[in-house]
Formats: sequence, C-alpha cells, structure tokens
Amino acid sequence: MIPFVRDIKFEYGQVDQVSPLVRRVIANNPGPFTFTGTGTYIVGHGEVAVIDPGPAMGEHLTALLAATTGETVTTIVTTHTHLDHSPLSRALADKTRAVIYGRASPELGAAGVRVEEDDDGLFRPDVAIADGQRLEGPGWTLEAIATPGHASNHVCYALPQENALFSGDHVMGWSTTVISQPDGDMTDYYASLDKVAARNFDILWPTHGPPITEVAPFLAAYKTHRLDRERQILEQIAAGHGAIKEMVPIMYAAVDPRLHPAAAGSVYSHLIHMVGEGIVVCDGPPRGDSRYRLA
Repeated sequence: MIPFVRDIKFEYGQVDQVSPLVRRVIANNPGPFTFTGTGTYIVGHGEVAVIDPGPAMGEHLTALLAATTGETVTTIVTTHTHLDHSPLSRALADKTRAVIYGRASPELGAAGVRVEEDDDGLFRPDVAIADGQRLEGPGWTLEAIATPGHASNHVCYALPQENALFSGDHVMGWSTTVISQPDGDMTDYYASLDKVAARNFDILWPTHGPPITEVAPFLAAYKTHRLDRERQILEQIAAGHGAIKEMVPIMYAAVDPRLHPAAAGSVYSHLIHMVGEGIVVCDGPPRGDSRYRLA
C-alpha cells in the first residue's frame, strides 16, 4: 500500500518558507487532478528561480510577484506543459524578464485524451532544457532530470544543496500519477521511476500536495502499485473482461467516477506496455477499444 501524505497547511496566495532555500505559493485551482491546487516553488533569495508558475490566473500572478518583491526572478522552469503547470510562464516572464526553460508542448493532434489537465498546446520555452543541464543562481543549482511517462516532455529538477527533487507530477504524495495515452507512456514511466530512485533524494517536492520525506519506501510502494495494477489487469482478462471499458468500473470502483476516463487511459498505457513485454496479446496494434487476451 502506498503511504500517501495529504496533510498540508496553507492559504491560497500566501508565500510559505518550506525549507531554507524554498518558498511555495499555492494557486486557487483545486480539483480531482490538482488536489489543493498548483504549488509554485520559488528557489533561492535575491536572484531566484520559479518552478511551475501554474495556470493562467491573474490572482496567482499577483501573488507570485508579491512573493518576490525586491528580488529578481532570473529563471522560470516548467516540469511539463499541462494547463495547471505552464500557462502562467509567459505572463510572469513578461513582468520579470526571466528566461523560461522547459520542453515544448507535444504534438498530439486530435487524438489527445481530454481530461481536466489538458495540455498547454501553445507553450514554447525560451530555452529547451536538456537532461542533466544545470541552471544556477546565488546559493542554488537546479539540475534537469528528464522523466518521461506522465507526459513525454516531463522534467524534474534536483536541488543538490538540499538533496531535494521538484518532482512535478512524476511522483505525488497525495495520489498516484496519471499515465494516459496518447502522450503518457508506461514503459517510460517505469524507467523514470527507477532513474529517480537511484538518486537517493532526501525529499521530493511535488507540484501538488505536501512533500514526500520517506522517499525510498514511497518510491518502492509507488512502483509496486503499478505492478499490482498489471496483476489486476491480468485477473480481469482471465475472468473474461478483455476490454478496457469492462475493466475500469471493476478495478476503480472506489475511485471518483470523474477520474474513470483518466483511469481508462492509464489501463490502456499498462496494456501497451504489457503487449510490448509479451504478457498479453490482441489483434493488431493495441488500441483503446481492442480486446486483450493472455499470451
């Protein structure tokens, strides 16, 4: 069982010092995908970086500018381009003249699965961040760690001065991460989880919810949960439920029905991975409406 952490004390728009180098301001955009809202992080003092400016909300922009009064925002970084993470980047950069780092929105076309956290399709950073690239300011360093899975352009950022990781939506303490087609990829996600686990961070700062402080056991439980989902899928197929639309209501009976479309996308991502591993088969390439069988 995942040892979820959901206890978080905050006020919308208020800046909180959460570690010696890190402050957080939470946007008032709570929901089934965002928990209490988008947590924007400010790193450093004097010359600072802002991580995931958040949704296009004027009140949140005002709060971020107030939180950095008397300082210079030199750097804006995005973990990925869902609408609760990147849209405010350009407005903040226009006000501060900061440089935006991140990865551009993926080209999903009309095939995108429409969920609450739709992609910011127009996002283009000033600088495309590379895996391992380091950004620096007085007393702080951010190291980009490419972590595709939740999104193909997802990047986490390590803060070596505190052995911390800003994990975006790659790992969250309050919930599992949605891995949904066409942009999510379960095979990539497993590899990215292992990549983060190998770094032995002391703390993870997700964009939504409280920090994760027992990192190693949490990541192990996170991966075990995914593998357990695969076991449940195999059980559903063995029981004759070979279609995703038959599996989801059973597997996610205790989950908010509003999340079932995203859950279906996650099951589909698992099945693509499982077909690739030779665990299950279907006729032709795996699709959302395919009927799956045990290999």
